[in-house]
Amino acid sequence: MAAAALLLAFALAGCSSGPELTPLGADARVVAFGDSLTFGTGAPARQGYPEVLAELTGLTVINAGVPGETTTAGRQRLPGVLAEHSPALVILIHGGNDTLRRQPPETTRDNLAAMIGTIRASGAQVVMLAVPGASLTLAPPAYYAEVADAEAVPMDDGTLRRLMRSSEYKSDQVHFNARGYRLLAEAVRELLLASGAL
Repeated sequence: MAAAALLLAFALAGCSSGPELTPLGADARVVAFGDSLTFGTGAPARQGYPEVLAELTGLTVINAGVPGETTTAGRQRLPGVLAEHSPALVILIHGGNDTLRRQPPETTRDNLAAMIGTIRASGAQVVMLAVPGASLTLAPPAYYAEVADAEAVPMDDGTLRRLMRSSEYKSDQVHFNARGYRLLAEAVRELLLASGAL
């Protein structure tokens, strides 16, 4: 019981207040879209956050993570994923590889905004998590908040930063272990609850 309370408190601490979403139906499909943090690199098979989120919510959650992908490549891949799965909601966690490859911030910002537009044009809702930057504090780049505000997207701007600051939750310098991905899934669930999707 204490462990469950700790997980809940950790997850709630990462959520930012934001726009309300339409509640998801029991048969709704959710696409988790991103790079290696979505794919689950560093954890055993089926212990990434999308798989754990499916377990926690009872929803169908499709893992559409591609390790090493930049937002430019993700922007190009996204329409095909949406066409294939017709999700009711997309969880967007993207941009870490842009930072690692020193992509211009303006490019990442524009790609994130374009992906949100593409998701909404498909009829799906979207939530976003801010990925830490390369600074010592691991603060997310400002463009996450800028895009979330401009596009009225519910966003968690703290969970990934907190997880990455603790070796307890990591399998290497960048990726999480099974425990870290479970905490990430808990945080995403709380974001969906706070936004009204669940």
